[in-house]
Amino acid sequence: MKHLSVRKQLGALVGTVVLVGAGGWIAGTQVHSPADAAAARNAPKAGPVTVGVQRQSLVATVVANGSIEFASPQPLSLAGSVGTAPSGGAADEGAEQRVTKAPVAGAKIKEGDVLMAVNGRPVLALSGQVPMYRTLGPGTAGDDVKQLQRALRRLGFEPGAISGNYGQGTAAAVTQWYTSKGYQAQQPGPDEQQQLGQLQQSVSSAQETLLTMTGSESTGGTRAAPRTDTDTDSGADSDSGTDSRTEAGASTPATESSNAKEIRKLQLKSAQKSLDMANAALSTYQSTYGTKVPAGEAVFFPKLPVRLDKVTVKTGDSPAGQIGTVTGSELVVQAVVPGSDGELLRKGMAVELTTAGGEKARGTVSALGADAAPSPADDGGGQSTGEASRGSESEPEPGADADTATAGDPSAPVPLRISVPDPGPLAGQAGASVKVTIKIGASDGRVLTVPLAAIRTSADGKARVQVQRDSGVSDVQVTVGLSAAGLVEVKPAGGALKQGDNVVVGK
Repeated sequence: MKHLSVRKQLGALVGTVVLVGAGGWIAGTQVHSPADAAAARNAPKAGPVTVGVQRQSLVATVVANGSIEFASPQPLSLAGSVGTAPSGGAADEGAEQRVTKAPVAGAKIKEGDVLMAVNGRPVLALSGQVPMYRTLGPGTAGDDVKQLQRALRRLGFEPGAISGNYGQGTAAAVTQWYTSKGYQAQQPGPDEQQQLGQLQQSVSSAQETLLTMTGSESTGGTRAAPRTDTDTDSGADSDSGTDSRTEAGASTPATESSNAKEIRKLQLKSAQKSLDMANAALSTYQSTYGTKVPAGEAVFFPKLPVRLDKVTVKTGDSPAGQIGTVTGSELVVQAVVPGSDGELLRKGMAVELTTAGGEKARGTVSALGADAAPSPADDGGGQSTGEASRGSESEPEPGADADTATAGDPSAPVPLRISVPDPGPLAGQAGASVKVTIKIGASDGRVLTVPLAAIRTSADGKARVQVQRDSGVSDVQVTVGLSAAGLVEVKPAGGALKQGDNVVVGK
């Protein structure tokens, strides 16, 4: 028992010594001299920042955000009044114009369709390059009339010869067209009817006057010479042999007859002239009298069908000025790229379009620069008619379109329009955003690549990279190729660069 107690005491003593020693060692490790503390605060010695050379394929792309839109937006307005003028008004100055059936946004308009109604009368859509700018009716002629005649024939209403002259055949076809739409073609108004009646009455009066005078002439008689007071004096002596008409200064029967004939001749000539003038006025008026298409009742579009994209009027509004915007039915993507990227693009390049949901569609660059700028659909000008001027049809050099749009400022953003022949997942997403990716080049297989930051240009204008090896840093001359995603293809002179080498990108 005594030996056991001694052992326990010895073990406790040894344990205490070990704990004290460990504590002293730990405390010693936490104690630093002033020199050691200063050295710990100094930054490590600077060295070059390097990145390994890689061998891989490169694909250069231009990436941008785009917006899905309908093609060719154009402002829409009416060329004049719908219907005829009020009593006493001018031909194209109608009564207060009010929309009685508003156009519907999103509607697809085909040739012959009714766009809207004003004062209960239709506004109809036709295909043609010449904009509607006047009332078309009997007596009018020109390319716009010929355009109307062709449209009527396409719609199945035969106008007769496509002559460009608005005749009775055209008027009849217009009447049939309106009737097929549930409307009555514009007929002469009360003022026109009244004027026609007055002209017809003028002709009748002139004819009556001439006939009366001609009938009187055909009797062969002449009016008796005027009698003097002596013819009726009660004291006149008939047997005296003296005739008062032979007194000095009196006209002889022969002279009287000659003067009457001259007067009659002049009167007949004047009556005939009055009849000719009345007939001419009636003929001129009748040539413009009949069924018409008022200036505001037709809109010609260069291409149909179109889509009513925006509508700026509602029922009860006046249709003056812009009434909406029309577009084509096909989808396009509008985007903007920096000027430096625009210089790399040209028409016809393939485009990959990616929706927010990851779905993809294909497109083609169809316009660059000013040609791709969105149309000023809110300028309030004219109908959406007429054909835009075309530039040269020759194939442009890469960047030529962008240079035109940014002349004098190559850093300016470049508008970009992309046609989408097969919308696929883009259909029904007008107004949505898509990612636009345009491939502008690819490497010939796997090539050596380094970061763009590794390329340095020496005083002789040649490109070089700095390679770090065990012996230090050395310059290697390289030929720079395609660049993409911050990397650039390099071809070293003399094979002095290989995959796995470290090139300096910073210090």
